[in-house]
Amino acid sequence: MDIVRVRNVVIGKGRPKICVPILSVTQEEILEDAREMLELSMDFAEWRADWYEDVGDVAKVLETAAKVRECLGDIPLLFTFRTAKEGGEKSLDTEDYVALNRAVAESGFVDMLDVELFTGDEEVSSLIDFAHRYQVKVIVSSHDFRKTPSRETILGRLRKMQDLGADIPKIAVMPQIKNDVLALLSATVEMSEQYAKVPIITMSMSGTGVVSRLAGETFGSAVTYGTAGKQSAPGQVAVEDLSRILNMIHECQENE
Repeated sequence: MDIVRVRNVVIGKGRPKICVPILSVTQEEILEDAREMLELSMDFAEWRADWYEDVGDVAKVLETAAKVRECLGDIPLLFTFRTAKEGGEKSLDTEDYVALNRAVAESGFVDMLDVELFTGDEEVSSLIDFAHRYQVKVIVSSHDFRKTPSRETILGRLRKMQDLGADIPKIAVMPQIKNDVLALLSATVEMSEQYAKVPIITMSMSGTGVVSRLAGETFGSAVTYGTAGKQSAPGQVAVEDLSRILNMIHECQENE
């Protein structure tokens, strides 16, 4: 399996990397959050631009992205507009969604994009190709905040993301029963051990699924999302607690 290198962070090797989202409305609040990340035990930041009050103005998005980049220094930056249908704060039609992501990729201010799988196969492939021209990596994602699809469906989506050219496939699902968490973890193991050519990200949300956010190194998920205040999804763990737990698990596995 290939690793993904983003600035000084290597995804797909060793301890799962920690991503912390920026979930603020105004530019001032976004930049304050970005500056605070310099003190956190994290690996990269995600700007959830669907929270931004001026996200409909591409020029203002690029202006804010430039300032976030300056605040973060060498910390990698993931840009995400999470659509309402996948748990985000706002909706965008497909044409505007693609245009926004293309503008951000071309800007040079971000290192990664999150592109939703169900945007459409042609649009996703085109965005990946476009982003790669500017050395921007792409996470292709799928989120289900209502249920956990079957193990076979989870595996199928991850494999499709990889076939479309994703640098990192990602799926997040909501458990209704404990066995849903086992289905997610089982699919993760099979994908990572039998099919994955690139790192993958998987998670089961809510308190029931929190174990999946902690056990990525065991089951094959390369990134986990922590919180420094607001949660971008149910079940996220405070970043400092998350770092300690991941380090402990890593040390135990290293000593085997």
